[in-house]
Amino acid sequence: MSGISSSTGSSAAALLERCLAAARDPGGEGATVYTELLEGPARACASRSDARRAAGQSPRPLEGLPISVKDLFDIAGTVTRAASLARPDALPAAVDAPAVARLREAGAVIVGKTNMTEFAYSGLGLNPHTGTPRNPFERSVGRIPGGSSSGAAVSVSDDMAVAALGSDTGGSIRIPAALCGLVGWKPTARRVSREGVLPLSTSFDSIGPIARDVATCALIDGILSGAGPPAGGIPEPKGIRLAVPATLLRADADAMVAEAVGRALSCLTRAGVQLIERPLPELVDIPAVGAGVVIVGSEAYAWHRRNLAAHGSLYDPRVRSRLERGAAFTAWEYLEALRCRASSIEAVGRALEGFDGWLMPTVPVIAPRIEELAADSAYVETNKLVLRNSSIVNFLDGCAASLPCHEPGRAPVGLTVAGLSGSDARLLGIATSLERVLEEARGR
Repeated sequence: MSGISSSTGSSAAALLERCLAAARDPGGEGATVYTELLEGPARACASRSDARRAAGQSPRPLEGLPISVKDLFDIAGTVTRAASLARPDALPAAVDAPAVARLREAGAVIVGKTNMTEFAYSGLGLNPHTGTPRNPFERSVGRIPGGSSSGAAVSVSDDMAVAALGSDTGGSIRIPAALCGLVGWKPTARRVSREGVLPLSTSFDSIGPIARDVATCALIDGILSGAGPPAGGIPEPKGIRLAVPATLLRADADAMVAEAVGRALSCLTRAGVQLIERPLPELVDIPAVGAGVVIVGSEAYAWHRRNLAAHGSLYDPRVRSRLERGAAFTAWEYLEALRCRASSIEAVGRALEGFDGWLMPTVPVIAPRIEELAADSAYVETNKLVLRNSSIVNFLDGCAASLPCHEPGRAPVGLTVAGLSGSDARLLGIATSLERVLEEARGR
């Protein structure tokens, strides 16, 4: 691992204190990154980890490593608020969500609960209740962190945690990872238990990590899923064959994204990766079909409708308006959207026969300034654009990793390598191979 976990010989307690110091720094983003710091329990856990080491016990996979958890997961003794004011009657969770429990069993130290777009319903990361953590790039400018797992990404970028646990319904792990220069992993939805996690869309929600490298994400994925280390090893670049959808590669891409992604594709080609540009309308046209909007909107409204009736005035108005639009979808529209999804999964599967997956920019633009999104129209249009590419993977029930591909010191840009449903183990190996090529090209 890189970042704060790279110091050899650091005790769990020392590592945690560095994270807490970063979170408590009055000049930092901690106040908007964490909705709740769990300092006491975290220190106790770190002490137990150091005691295990001192006693000569075999270290667990995540022994003593500080990990943050999105405020969407149940943590025993805390209220799961989803960074909202609209759960005033919610009681503390009796037990940890299974995903959190597995992290603890693997030796992780849970630092606290991270900020997010309220109820995870936006890819931008803005929150009028709990504040918006600023992107690490050009922090004085005040750029969005990406969402919905906003605090998760900045907790890692700012060394407040080694890794973060997030959720992804349309890109909520990969978008903030891309915009903050990190690695984000979205597994096939059924791979990790969603029990004890507040839902947005029961069809699309996925659970995964954000970290500084693929190795850390793969390690955490193996723990969360119970699959263990990825099988099959890391393929050589020349053994990887990926489709490149021409439209998604270039549509609406700003100059910095186009330059970074173009340079990355050239590096991968030189390393021997087989990149084949294809129109792939079966995949590219998915956002325009609108079936994903119907599915997510219907399922989100179904969960929120009673709470909206009781506490609607407490919601972020932008989130509330999106949720309320879900009430207009009919049963036949929802069922037709599910049929369309199944048909698309089959069609894309046929179109990608002979390929290991596909590549595309994670987000077509670099992180916009927060102030640029003050107008509702700008917020809505930017949200659609930011979610466009990443949401395709959720619609197809696939898996994907976002890898940093920008040059050091430039605006963060993510390159997505995505695969079909259930190809997680193979794709994690491919992502590791691609990461090595990209990091060598970036001079890391």
